[in-house]
Amino acid sequence: MTNDNAVMQSLASDLGWPSYQQSTVERWKGDQHSLQQDYIAEEVPISLIYNGVPHVVMLATPTNLEEFALGFSITEGIIKSPQELLSARVYNRSNGIEVQIKIPENRFQCLADKGRNLTGRTGCGLCGASTLQQAIRQPAPVNDGLTITAKDLTSALAEIKQRQSLNQLTGSVHAAAWAVPGQGILDIREDVGRHNALDKLIGFLLRTGKDLSAGFVIVTSRASYEMVQKTAWVGITLLAAISAPTGLAIRLANEAGLTLIGFARDDQHVVYTHPQRLTHNNYLI
Repeated sequence: MTNDNAVMQSLASDLGWPSYQQSTVERWKGDQHSLQQDYIAEEVPISLIYNGVPHVVMLATPTNLEEFALGFSITEGIIKSPQELLSARVYNRSNGIEVQIKIPENRFQCLADKGRNLTGRTGCGLCGASTLQQAIRQPAPVNDGLTITAKDLTSALAEIKQRQSLNQLTGSVHAAAWAVPGQGILDIREDVGRHNALDKLIGFLLRTGKDLSAGFVIVTSRASYEMVQKTAWVGITLLAAISAPTGLAIRLANEAGLTLIGFARDDQHVVYTHPQRLTHNNYLI
């Protein structure tokens, strides 16, 4: 496990509102008692404001918020390309953080017409949607994409445990990781909300112009429908989750042509949809 001081130093640049706090806790093991310093992940209200109008408040880890703004804006269908996010400025307030986002007027008008609610809980995947059509958006079918080996998947699963700096301190945040066959995990983002972590990762990949057909995503959570929706929305073709998928996630992945893998732990996994992208012992399933 990474040394605590090294982890804290690596997170220091992210601290505006802190991403974690320290607290003295009573620790019990059987009848043995001790006082210890513990690290506790923070969740902060993040208000996403488009063209001066509040759109949604998400509870999130206060890191990588410009990437979060881009990823959220794309995967929620608010903008169509990274270039349409004209600016994203982060302002610390006494009761949370505001992200002031500027988008083209035609996109803003479409957003204003949707009539969104303004609160999204940490685990909420609806992000303030007020209609069924907004909540369950069908992504366009993904392309053929890549083929990976079971070894690629297993290696990335082993690596992700060592790359979660904030989770190593707190034990309470999710991660979304970008892996490329033969190269392992190249990028990772963490957040108290699983879909927030994925939006941050997608925002980073889009901002830096990564080839989204060249890799796959691993998430340290269940594969709920919004995780599939967000992944397929940007054309990523394979999503592996450490926990189970939901029925809606499986149906959405099947319709979008996405390879969905669940219970991906160590050298075990379950392939739920489009297994042709994963090979085992040089045998194409």
